[in-house]
Amino acid sequence: MNQAHHRMTELFQQLGLPSEDAEIHEFLSKHRPLPAEKTLAEAEFWTASQASFIREALMLDSDWTGIVDQLNEALRASQ
Repeated sequence: MNQAHHRMTELFQQLGLPSEDAEIHEFLSKHRPLPAEKTLAEAEFWTASQASFIREALMLDSDWTGIVDQLNEALRASQ
């Protein structure tokens, strides 16, 4: 695994989403909690390319894996 560490703002930029702290907080508030039976990539709010990026980041254990995991955890939290 590549040891680069990405920040949440960088992940949101990579996904083509607004990436200011307040915008990330708003996104998380709007889309949580993600149902336990769905994988992160299966969430309805992703575009096909966003879902593909998330799946590939996790499958390839890329340098994005850690921050994608953090996003997954943040979306599963009730608040």
